[in-house]
Amino acid sequence: MKRLAVYCGSATPADPVYIETARHVGRTLANRGIGVVYGGGRLGLMGAVADSALEAGGEVIGVIPDALVGTEVAHRGVTELHVVSGMHERKRMFTDLSDGFLTIPGGVGTMDELWEAISWAQLGYHAKPVGLLNAAGFYNDLIAFNRKMIDVGFIRPAHAGIMIVDAGIDELLDKMAAYRPHEPIFAMKADDL
Repeated sequence: MKRLAVYCGSATPADPVYIETARHVGRTLANRGIGVVYGGGRLGLMGAVADSALEAGGEVIGVIPDALVGTEVAHRGVTELHVVSGMHERKRMFTDLSDGFLTIPGGVGTMDELWEAISWAQLGYHAKPVGLLNAAGFYNDLIAFNRKMIDVGFIRPAHAGIMIVDAGIDELLDKMAAYRPHEPIFAMKADDL
């Protein structure tokens, strides 16, 4: 994995564990020689990941919609900053520029990015690992919900392992590096669906 798309919040929650997690992720990726592709912002967890990766000598590529550039939240100090027309183009560029997806705590936008990465993997638009860092138990309920979708049958057994989860960044990155692609829906026959 040369580059990972990092999905996270642009907010700064009151509990410092979230900013500390973002900083640790940025440093860890840079120290492992893994470039960061992210939302291009300078605020919140986004900014913390970018700044920490840059401080550790890492590559950081931002992809930001032009509407957000106008609000002055763009991070001008990254290695590369791509300004795109909208969110669809932004997520496509995340996929094109990265070798996998790493989700850390965030809100609605982060969830949109995570579920799209999982959905595209199920279908076969990409065969890249999708990691979820469950820092401080933030995603416990989401992990349980994903398990329920598997148990009920909305996620096929072949796709149950797409979302790779761990509470530690080093362990999660190791699991992501060992990921073997599954059979995508596009390759399945109707009887398998």
